[in-house]
Amino acid sequence: MDRRKQIIHNWIKSLYPIEEFNLESASSDASFRRYFRLFIKNTSLSENLIVMDAPPENEEITTFCRLGRRFHKLGINVPHILHADEEQGLVLMTDLGSQHYLDSLNESTVERLYGDALGSLVTLQTGTFDDPDFLPPYSAQLLGQEMDLFREWYLAIHLGLEITAEENKIMDEAWQLLIESALEQPQLWVHRDFHSRNLMVTDIHNPGVIDFQDAVTGPITYDLVSLLKDCYIEWPKERIEDWVLGYHDLALQSGLLEKEDEQQFLRWFHRMGIQRHLKVAGIFARLSHRDGKNHYLNDIPLTLRYLLSALKDDPALDQFYKLLVAKILQ
Repeated sequence: MDRRKQIIHNWIKSLYPIEEFNLESASSDASFRRYFRLFIKNTSLSENLIVMDAPPENEEITTFCRLGRRFHKLGINVPHILHADEEQGLVLMTDLGSQHYLDSLNESTVERLYGDALGSLVTLQTGTFDDPDFLPPYSAQLLGQEMDLFREWYLAIHLGLEITAEENKIMDEAWQLLIESALEQPQLWVHRDFHSRNLMVTDIHNPGVIDFQDAVTGPITYDLVSLLKDCYIEWPKERIEDWVLGYHDLALQSGLLEKEDEQQFLRWFHRMGIQRHLKVAGIFARLSHRDGKNHYLNDIPLTLRYLLSALKDDPALDQFYKLLVAKILQ
C-alpha cells in the first residue's frame, strides 16, 4: 500500500471506526488528484461515496470545498461533501457514478444530454447575480497567460520551433484582440472545464458536475465553448452554431443577456474558442512533456482543427491564421 493510500485508509478508519470498508481506484485527472470509490460494509449510508486524494504539497482542497458547498446550495448537481481534512488533503463526498457524458453522447442522446447541460449552465451563471464577487475574475492577465502556454509548450517545446520577434508580435496582437473580446462579454460565473469528461450522466438532476475548483467570473461564452467545441468529441459546425443560437435565446430569457444580437454572440463564441483551444493545446503538450501523460497528445489534433477553423473565418485574425498554417501544417 502506497503512503497516500495508507493515509486515506487511516482517515476513513477514524471516520467509521467500527465499519469494514474497501477502496477501489475510480480515476485520476490532469492534476495530482486521485479518486477512490469507497465501499463500506454493513453501513446505514444510502449513498455511494468517493474519496478525493489531493496531496497538500501539490494541491489545495479549500477552494474545492467552498465552491462545492455553494454550487450544491445553488441547485447544481455537484458531489455533496461529507467530510474534509485540509491538512491531509482528503475529501469524502457522494458519488455521482462512473458514466461520463463522453461515454454516452451519440445521435440519439445528444439533444437531451446537451439540453440538460445547458440548463445546468444557466443555473450556474444566474448564481452570479446573488454574489458577483464570490469568484475571482478571469482577468486579462490570466487570459494572456493561458494563451502563452501555446507559445511556450506547443510551439517551442512540442514542435521545437524558434519564434521570431515578428512572429511574437503577430501573436501578441492576436492575444490582445481575443482578450478584448472576452472582457467585453457579460461576466458571469464560469466552471472553466465544462466538458464531456466533467459531466456525469445521472438518473436524477442530470448532469452531475465535477472538477469545478478552478471556477472564475468570466465571459458568458466560455463554458459554452467548453461544452460545444469539446476537445474530446466533435460535432458539425452548423449544428454547433444552432446550439449556440438556442443558448443565446435561453440567455436572453434568463436575463443573462440584454440586447446582444446573434452575430455578436457567435463572434464572441468563436473567439472565445480560439482563446480556449490555444490554452488547451499548450496544456496537452505540457502534460506530455512535463508530466509524462503522453495520452493527452491524442487530443491535440481535434483541438487544432477547432483553432484553425475559427481563425480561418475571422478576418481580423488573418495574420495569426497564416502564421499558424505555416508553422503547424508545414
